[in-house]
Amino acid sequence: MNKVLAIGKGLALLACVIANSSHASVSADQAQRLKGELTPFGAEKAGNKDGSIPAWTGGLTTPTAGDLPGGRRGDPFKDEKPQFSITAQNMDKYAGNLSDGTKAMLKRYPNTFRVDVYPTHRTAAAPQWVNDNTFANATRATLDAGVPKGAYGGIPYPIAKSGEEVMWNHVLRWRGMRFEHFNNWYQILADGRAVMVTDAVINEQLPYYDKDSNLEQFDSQGKPFWQVAIRNIGPPLRAGEALLAHEYLDQSKLQTWVYLKGQRRVRKLPNGCCDTPTPAAAGVMTFDEMYTWTGKMDRFDWKLVGKEEMYIPYNTNRLTQPASDEAVLSGSHLNPDYVRWEKHRVWVVEANVRDGQRHQAAKSRYYCDEDTWICVMADRWDGKGQLWRTLWSMTTVVPELPATVISSFGYYDLLAGTGFVAQLPNTKPKHYVLHEGASDSVFSPTGLAGNSVR
Repeated sequence: MNKVLAIGKGLALLACVIANSSHASVSADQAQRLKGELTPFGAEKAGNKDGSIPAWTGGLTTPTAGDLPGGRRGDPFKDEKPQFSITAQNMDKYAGNLSDGTKAMLKRYPNTFRVDVYPTHRTAAAPQWVNDNTFANATRATLDAGVPKGAYGGIPYPIAKSGEEVMWNHVLRWRGMRFEHFNNWYQILADGRAVMVTDAVINEQLPYYDKDSNLEQFDSQGKPFWQVAIRNIGPPLRAGEALLAHEYLDQSKLQTWVYLKGQRRVRKLPNGCCDTPTPAAAGVMTFDEMYTWTGKMDRFDWKLVGKEEMYIPYNTNRLTQPASDEAVLSGSHLNPDYVRWEKHRVWVVEANVRDGQRHQAAKSRYYCDEDTWICVMADRWDGKGQLWRTLWSMTTVVPELPATVISSFGYYDLLAGTGFVAQLPNTKPKHYVLHEGASDSVFSPTGLAGNSVR
C-alpha cells in the first residue's frame, strides 16, 4: 500500500513538473487588452479608486528643462514637494503599503531613515516599435523549461501568468539598445562610513532590442540578449580591473570573464551567477543582487503572489542632482532628502530555494513595477528565517529614449547594519549616454584586455 501511495505521489509530482515546465502564450482576444484597458506593456491603464495612482496617459516623452542628453540629467519634478513623510513614529498608519524591508529600515534607523512620498507620475514609455513587438510577443512567446521562446524586441510576457514570467519581464525590460554610463560604487560599513570600491565606466548593449535582430537569432542561434562590460578606473588599488558578461535566454550558456591587472590576462569565471560574490562590487554584492535581480531562475520555485499598491522609490532623478556623492550618502543609508517615493501598483513575486538547490537567501520577495516591469525592491531571508537584506533600485526618467530605467541600485543588510550603493553618477559630467549601433569589440574578451591594460 505504501508503495502504491509513493508511486501515486511520484506521478502527481511528475505531472506538476510537466505542467510547470512550459507556459503558453495568451490568446489573441487576451492580447487585444493591450490596446484597450491595459497599457502596451500590460499594466492597468486606469488609476486606483482614491486617485493616489493616476491613469497612464502615455508616459513621459517630453525633454526635461535643462536636461543635457549625453550629459547630466535634470529632474522633471524638481519643483514638487513631498505630500507627507513616513517615519518610525507613524509607520503603522501606512504599514499596508510598505515592504517588510522598508518597515525594518524605519525601525532600525528611527532618527535618520524616512520615506518622503511625492505625487505619483506614471512616466513609463517606449518607442512604438517596442510596443508593437510586445504586442506580438503576447501571442507567440512561451516559457519552455525555463527558457523564453518566441520573444524579442519587447516585453516577453505583457500579460504575465506566473512569477517566473514576471521576473523574465524584469530581466528583459526596455532600457535602450546600447548605452554607456559612468558612476561610483560604495561599501557602507557598520559605522556608517562609505568606502569607494569602484569608479566605473560601463558599456551595455542588448541585441534583444536591436531593430535588425529576429526571432531565429534568439530561438535557434542562441544569440546573447545582453552584454555588459564594466571597467574600473579607480580607486587606485582596483584601477585597470574589468568584468565582461554575456547573458543568454538559455541561462546555462552564461559566460563571464574578468581581467585582473596584476596577472595582465583575461580569465573566464567558472560560476558568474547566483549568490557568488561579483568582482564588480569587490565581492561585497552577489551577482544575482545586481539591479535587484540578475540571476538564474532554476535555483528557485517562483510564486506569483499578486498585485499590491505600495510606496516604492520611483522617478528618482532627484538623487542624481547633487554634484557630490557625499550629499546623497547619509550614514547607513541614502540621504532621504534625495530619495523620491511614490505609490504604484507592483507585482509581488516570492522565490523559495528549490529542493536540491543551495543559496544564501532561502526566501526572497520581489516587488516589480507594473508599468516598467522593473523589480524596484526585494527582501531576502536567510536560512534561519531572519529578514536579512532589503534590495532596491532607483529609476531615472530618460525622455529621449523614451524610458524609465534603473540608475543606482544596492542593498541594506538588516542584520549586520552594513550596505552597498552602486552606480552613483553624481560626480560625473555624463550619466546615461545613448549610442547608436553596436561595437562588438567592446564586448569581447580580447577587447576587455585591450581596454583595461595600464
